[in-house]
Amino acid sequence: MTVSTADLWDERGSELNSIALNFTDFGGKIAFSGPARTVRCFEDNALVKSLVAEEGDGAVLVIDGGGSIGTALMGDMVAATAMENGWSGVVINGAVRDRVVLATLDFGIKALASNPRKSGKTGAGELDVVLTIGGAEIRPGAMVFADADGVVVDR
Repeated sequence: MTVSTADLWDERGSELNSIALNFTDFGGKIAFSGPARTVRCFEDNALVKSLVAEEGDGAVLVIDGGGSIGTALMGDMVAATAMENGWSGVVINGAVRDRVVLATLDFGIKALASNPRKSGKTGAGELDVVLTIGGAEIRPGAMVFADADGVVVDR
């Protein structure tokens, strides 16, 4: 990403959505961008784990965990797999775990909080669906831009 989200908003605000949530940066990479792949799941990361095992091609994984911080939807092993498979980063409306290790990865991770509790593994959820997170609609394939100021998405 060569432009900040604030500058991008100044240039293209009417063409963008801003996710109005207070994300924390957990990965070693703060700024990242790419086309969205979306997952909706609640306290169950089986779909996330299977998706990041696929080639990411520079995509940003946007996970709507319903804002729950009761269990982590990503930890160090899942994040490392995503990084190794070419994902640009992840935006999680939920929690992560293993934050000390996550900070060492050259991978973008924005989430609401951390919680050491593992998530369920039933596979419940939906892939590649339109999400609404923090008042912003995120369509699969829409460009996502993230940095220290926040996350913006093409409308």
